[in-house]
Amino acid sequence: MYITLEADYAVRIVSALSLDRGRVDAGTLSERTCVTLRFALKILRKLVASDLVRSYKGSQGGYQLNKEPEEITLRMVIEAIEGTYYFSRCLSPDCDCGRGADGICCYQRAFGEITKSVREQLDSYNFAELIAHSEEWGDGEQPPLNR
Repeated sequence: MYITLEADYAVRIVSALSLDRGRVDAGTLSERTCVTLRFALKILRKLVASDLVRSYKGSQGGYQLNKEPEEITLRMVIEAIEGTYYFSRCLSPDCDCGRGADGICCYQRAFGEITKSVREQLDSYNFAELIAHSEEWGDGEQPPLNR
């Protein structure tokens, strides 16, 4: 199971904005992140709608983080693109499987615990920390699992 390419690219874009700390035009972000301009603009619209990024129009326009990198977590970025994270569709508010005495089946309980764990783990990583450790972890290496 993978996050979508769009969410992966959104992480790259927020990382680039975290490193720059100022306004960056969409073309520059596209080049720095190796995301096509058209796709970068689509992602940026979602990040602006979620209030993680601010957009500026005009010749001095561009995009800038709307929060400090230490306030932005991986979960915030992924959910800005994908919507609320649920391990299974059966956990979404609009789903009613009807199984189980109290309306919650054994799978929903298990999937609920997994969902909570994943959300907490994604919330534990903020962009200031990720940027600070990017050289330490190196390309291709995995960050330490015991945080």
